[in-house]
Amino acid sequence: MNIIQSYLTNNPCYKAGRKINVKGLMLHSVGCPQPKASVFVKNWNRAEYDRACVHGFIDANTGDIYQTLPWNHRGWHGGGSSNNTHIGVEMCEPAAIKYTGGSSFTCSDRAAAQAAAERTYKAAVELFAYLCQQYGLDPLKDGVIVSHREGHARGIASNHGDPEHLWKGLGMSYTMDTFRAAVKAQMSGTAQTPATPAPAPEKPATGVPYLVRVKISDLRIRSGPGTNYASKGFISPGAYTIVEESTGQGAALWGKLKSGKGWIALGYTEKI
Repeated sequence: MNIIQSYLTNNPCYKAGRKINVKGLMLHSVGCPQPKASVFVKNWNRAEYDRACVHGFIDANTGDIYQTLPWNHRGWHGGGSSNNTHIGVEMCEPAAIKYTGGSSFTCSDRAAAQAAAERTYKAAVELFAYLCQQYGLDPLKDGVIVSHREGHARGIASNHGDPEHLWKGLGMSYTMDTFRAAVKAQMSGTAQTPATPAPAPEKPATGVPYLVRVKISDLRIRSGPGTNYASKGFISPGAYTIVEESTGQGAALWGKLKSGKGWIALGYTEKI
């Protein structure tokens, strides 16, 4: 998973600076044949663009995730009360489709379009699993992960059919039920909780201490090197000193903060 921080600092929604208590995640697709997330970032990062603002776009060509708002920032994505509770993420759509009215479209290259949709689907699964871990959410609990279409059916979002219309129109087997199950499986594969947490190593690894730069917002701090340890809060993007390393579950590398606050997953950082 590659998250590129690209905050929409000129968008009125970002400037409003309102926060939310994250209770769920909403999956969208952009509703036009544009696979490049950078195009949306450029177009939406304007003071006059006061119609919408989401937390992220997923590029259909690369699967990269462009984070456009802090995750706990109130976005303008659902068109209803979901804006007060849910993080909203848009999947970009294949260049090979052409809308003919509403949610109907034709496709000039089905194989290429399906490959693009598969990239965004898989990236969204990884991102939503990460966000569920960050905010202590159960992806299978009612109302936690919903599509824009489902949000409308629940009375918390405007009348849209995404992203199910895209999957159905391309003849793919994806549904929101398969998506939620995939998110749960992703979490289970990396965040199972053993009865007794493994102890941290007594000696620091070679090459420490060193500086890292945190690349994402609200990176969770753990009391030990792994997701099976208790949460101790979050840190924001910036430079931090790592004084010890340890391999956690799934062979993930964790680093102990010099501040003594705890451990962070080094996969969301880069060495300085």
